[in-house]
Amino acid sequence: MKYQIYTARNYKQIDQIAKISAEDLHNIDVVANVLPFKTNNYVVNELINWDDYKSDPMFILNFPQKDMLRTEHFNRISYLMTSGASEADIKKAANEIRHQLNPHPAGQSHNVPVFKGEKLAGAQHKYNETMLFFPSQGQTCHAYCTFCFRWPQFTGMDNLKYAMKEVDQIIGYLKEHTEITDLLITGGDPMVMKANILDAYISSILEADIPNLQTIRIGSKSLTFWPYRYLTDPDADDILKIFKKITAAGKSLSFMAHFNHPRELSTEAVKKAIERIRSTGAQIRTQSPLLNHINASPKIWAEMWKKQVQLGMIPYYMFIARDTGAQQYFGIPLVRAWDIFRRAYNKVSGISRTVRGPSMSCTAGKIRIVGVTEVLGEKVFVMEFIQGRNKEWTTRPFFAKYSSEALWIDDLKPAFGKKEFFFEEELAEMLLD
Repeated sequence: MKYQIYTARNYKQIDQIAKISAEDLHNIDVVANVLPFKTNNYVVNELINWDDYKSDPMFILNFPQKDMLRTEHFNRISYLMTSGASEADIKKAANEIRHQLNPHPAGQSHNVPVFKGEKLAGAQHKYNETMLFFPSQGQTCHAYCTFCFRWPQFTGMDNLKYAMKEVDQIIGYLKEHTEITDLLITGGDPMVMKANILDAYISSILEADIPNLQTIRIGSKSLTFWPYRYLTDPDADDILKIFKKITAAGKSLSFMAHFNHPRELSTEAVKKAIERIRSTGAQIRTQSPLLNHINASPKIWAEMWKKQVQLGMIPYYMFIARDTGAQQYFGIPLVRAWDIFRRAYNKVSGISRTVRGPSMSCTAGKIRIVGVTEVLGEKVFVMEFIQGRNKEWTTRPFFAKYSSEALWIDDLKPAFGKKEFFFEEELAEMLLD
């Protein structure tokens, strides 16, 4: 299949757009001035149910919706557009709104490592064993998720991008920090890169012979948005040869696939692409946030995990929608998130129960909602760290006052009259460094 990109500038060329009302088209145009919008012909033609587009999860996943912006923000941009304001004025207003949407969630700006006195702007090192690498050529995607927590990278907010061209500094940092066993190549989506570019990075890392590096991870939404990357793209076979090169070198290759709905697993193209990737010796692990309007149902999650296992993949994470961008649209109260996870978990066999969650990737680390219970007469959330900025926090249980409305860790208060959670004082000191 030939790849065709659609953005806010040309999406009205899509044949199926005729099904969309004039009001909905205006709403898309308004929101697309603030949040990123990009899709392609595979998503449009094979994933979206255009006869029911208003409630279709794949449409909502790709096409901006009015309620993804707060009412005052939507009205401000809509007024500027309809009153003939200049493009510069609209852009200025959009940037002001973007800065109110918490563009740096989870303390990302505090994760930038330093090597030989220089900040590695294309890397993050938050957890001891794992380093993130953002190659500059991978700072886009085949299509954009409307919930994306890295949305600032796609909106021209240059000071909020993570990207690096040179791999030598990454190699030097890995050799110096022998606690790092896993390198996660992420973006954007690194699988938008041509095979020769990806190969240059991978070959340099492998040839450096870094003993502590055991696993290379590749974070990608390409299996959902463009499975033809591994089937018919001109360099599809070369991509698979790179994957084989990693496993042949004795490194584990984990392909971290993002699937948000069972429909993404339904096409023949994605099934064949999964098979080809697995044939290289790579493991495919799956993850997704829990999203209102898209997958907020135990039935959907159970079906998705079952299909993933059937296709030879490993369910890995259920995340909670981050406190950024359109969280008010996608977010689900923590108590409901836990209930959805619990009920979905109960519908699958032990093979699918590799999944962890529901988890918040917040400033302190990955915090899992273990459950809701009553202790000493007080109704509480039981929580634990899956990962922490301090590894000693990991698996340590702690308690928060029950709340039916809380969407995020910042909405919770410590239980039993405590003034703060056990990690907060140490975390504050870490962020001052």
